[in-house]
Amino acid sequence: MSAVPSFTDTAALSERRLRDPQRGPEESKKRVLVTGGSGKLGRWVVREMVDHGYEVFNLDMIPPAPSEVDVKARFILVDLRDYGQVVSTIMDVDSGYKGVDAIIHLAAIPAPAKAPNHVVFHNNSLQTYNILEASRVTGVKHVALASSETVFGLPLYPHSPTKLPVTEEVERPESSYSLAKLMGEKMSEQYCRWDPKTKIINIRLSNVMSPDDYARFESWQDDPWERAWNGFCYIDARDCAQAFRLAIESSLTGFHVFNIANADIAYRKQTTAQLAKLVFPEVPYTPETDNPREGLISIKKAKEVLGFKPTHDWQSEAAKLKKA
Repeated sequence: MSAVPSFTDTAALSERRLRDPQRGPEESKKRVLVTGGSGKLGRWVVREMVDHGYEVFNLDMIPPAPSEVDVKARFILVDLRDYGQVVSTIMDVDSGYKGVDAIIHLAAIPAPAKAPNHVVFHNNSLQTYNILEASRVTGVKHVALASSETVFGLPLYPHSPTKLPVTEEVERPESSYSLAKLMGEKMSEQYCRWDPKTKIINIRLSNVMSPDDYARFESWQDDPWERAWNGFCYIDARDCAQAFRLAIESSLTGFHVFNIANADIAYRKQTTAQLAKLVFPEVPYTPETDNPREGLISIKKAKEVLGFKPTHDWQSEAAKLKKA
């Protein structure tokens, strides 16, 4: 079997030029669709991809915020629950493009209890299915999906894990939202079985924080129980965007799951070991790094395989807010 071309393979670019001879000066750019690109995380993923030279299209039901008007990405109104719209958008948008190279799927009802249970599950699982099936029939080989830390069985307290930090093999959904996320992972696995040349990476992202959110972190510094529900973890939206870019750029093939969280916990007065002993006294904790405040969601795999390196810690960001 011949080697699978990487995302940056020039032969693939040549093939696209044959399919789209009118591509013009943008032909050397890799074309990426970001679903939910107007959302809290989506806007940062769009920025990340644009900043790294990609031709980006934001697929959403809501236009980008006014703050995003200077970002060089095009907005396309798409209802991802409609399979026909999804296929059509991947294949051809008049005066816009023909064909895409990769898809980053973020769009969803963003958390449990945002709608009735069946609505959350139906909406989120249907959108994911439509993306995966449309990618298959249109030949898109590079797909990254937003999964969730909720697959671990949040809240971790009182549903204590069997070990800490929590790693990717843990699957214990406790809500219709997390069940839909796990079903997205399982569907991804089967789609890659059907076509081993396809790469589908599921990112189990932690609690996403925008820069302005760091002003709240001081409010829980004296109450460890406030953030025990997800092992005291968070993920900066910009670092999360980095992870999605790395997933798309990776030379991996097949199905993969990666935890994505920041390298530190959301507390500064106590170490991770102290907090773990307080909240999860019966759960074995084996540190993975020499950082005394490492997260209780393991990002070892993402660092080693994807090259993920979070750069925005909450204390530095909170200090910036104070100076502003």
